[in-house]
Amino acid sequence: MHNGRSVLLAILSGVLIVSIYGTTSGQQQPPPAPVPPVLQRYQPVTEERLKNPEDGNWLMIRRTYDGWGYSPLDQITPANVARLKPVWVFSTAEARVHEAAPIVNNGVMFVSTPNNQVIAIDAKSGNVLWRYRRPRPAGASVPHETNRGVALYGDKVYYAAGEAVLVALDARTGREVWTTTVADNKSGYYITLAPLVAGGKVMAGASGGEYGIRGFVAAFDLDSGKEQWRTYTVPAPGEPGSSTWPKGDQWKTGGAPVWVTGNYDPATNLAYWGTGNGGPTIGDNRPGDNLYTTSTLALDVATGAIKGYFQYHQNDSWDYDEVSPPILVDYQRNGRTYKGLIDVARDGYLWFLERSSGPIKFVEGKPYVNQNVFRSLDPETGRPDVDPAHKPGTGKRADFCPGTHGGKNWPPIAFSPKTRMIYIPANNNICGSNMGTPVQYTPGRPFVGIGGSQPFTVPGADHFGEVQAWNVDTGQRVWTYNYPKSPNWGSMLATGGGLVFTGGTSDRKFHAFDATTGKLLWEFPTNSGILAPPAAFTIDGRQYVAILSGWGGDSRGMQATLNRAFPGEFPEVPEGGAVWVFALD
Repeated sequence: MHNGRSVLLAILSGVLIVSIYGTTSGQQQPPPAPVPPVLQRYQPVTEERLKNPEDGNWLMIRRTYDGWGYSPLDQITPANVARLKPVWVFSTAEARVHEAAPIVNNGVMFVSTPNNQVIAIDAKSGNVLWRYRRPRPAGASVPHETNRGVALYGDKVYYAAGEAVLVALDARTGREVWTTTVADNKSGYYITLAPLVAGGKVMAGASGGEYGIRGFVAAFDLDSGKEQWRTYTVPAPGEPGSSTWPKGDQWKTGGAPVWVTGNYDPATNLAYWGTGNGGPTIGDNRPGDNLYTTSTLALDVATGAIKGYFQYHQNDSWDYDEVSPPILVDYQRNGRTYKGLIDVARDGYLWFLERSSGPIKFVEGKPYVNQNVFRSLDPETGRPDVDPAHKPGTGKRADFCPGTHGGKNWPPIAFSPKTRMIYIPANNNICGSNMGTPVQYTPGRPFVGIGGSQPFTVPGADHFGEVQAWNVDTGQRVWTYNYPKSPNWGSMLATGGGLVFTGGTSDRKFHAFDATTGKLLWEFPTNSGILAPPAAFTIDGRQYVAILSGWGGDSRGMQATLNRAFPGEFPEVPEGGAVWVFALD
């Protein structure tokens, strides 16, 4: 041990495992000297590179602004994927749930972890280049201890710390360039998402809907961190949408948090962000539609103005956060091409929408899992007809399918332009039951008001986790792969080689499916379960696939539900974060 740092090298089953533990006394460790060649060659990230990334790089969490989660790389195919082997593994030295996409720029990989850590790694060797740690202030509250990734621009790495602080790091050294407080953590605001760099700004939104916050998206100057605009997701009195809230001050604690990074349309300079539940959770506490909860917002990146919105369901009482942004993909319907938005929602419906320079229009919606809350959708507006028997109220218990975790939670779908299919990490046959209880707002305290939540499974169900493939032009399901003994919390990656990669299961395995047929072609057990989005990249002409493994959080909660329903059949999943990188042998 020297200066609080130790290096452990081990050879296990032919895999190099590297774990470097830094001190926590400072905000970052100094970079090694001399600067490694891979950092000397670091290529600044430009606006043009973000709009048109090289095939071999993965410059943002879903690789492209449209959110497809698609890599054109095609060296790894259904014919050879059985030869995929781990090349290196890197322990992050953090437990709890890992949900960040590996970001790769010309051989430099950036990963973020729980507990305010960013690591730069040589993507070819697995050697650490620098490690940044930000000490959490005393008394800070981060109820969901996770982080979903970083953003790149110029020679900086942008990271959102859990206590709602935006940080810019020097990409070559890991040293702080600037920090900006995004929101007051003591009032219940915290951040789990990756920043979005687009239109000359860096944007972030805040979680905390369960603490009675007023959600927002804010934009900051890339060079200084100075705030440029802030758009609240619950309107103040007199603003458009304010009439959908009760008179009084409930808008101040109305929720509509932002949990997941938005997608972006460079043609219109609009960013699409998803919003979560209202506050408190049960809707009869706040009569009305409650804009802009459980919605997609189209925000003008230049000004922050709300140019359009679509609310998936009104007066949410199920905690169906619709925080995943829709992907931007044009699709066919009845001989017409729609400039599309497609959202696979937590409420159990698959939504086909139309985007424009402003308004968002409804095209089609249909359930993709067992759903009993909506009796139908209005064919013109998409507004659901809610069955009151399945809507909880204060003092009124109701059951509902899907349950609180939804048909799909935050893990993103993927889209392949080759197959014209989207790939969905779904959970089916898991329902919920709860009722509302009185609750008073106190800053920084839970503002939920739910009593006796009781998740349950559909009687006779033979599986729970699913991978679904839907053709975007027909709106029909093409194939489904069922996981009989596991939920599915796996983010999706589609590739030009005709494969779909995903984790998500309690057996700790990373899977590869034939993108056309749904046949499971390859799987490999990692150290823990996988929620994070996979990434694909090349170095020296060789294709790699990378993933962070690390189970926990809500996936552990769903696993506990299945453990109670089927004792002994759903064993505990080990936790602990690690980066795994695979290539053909």
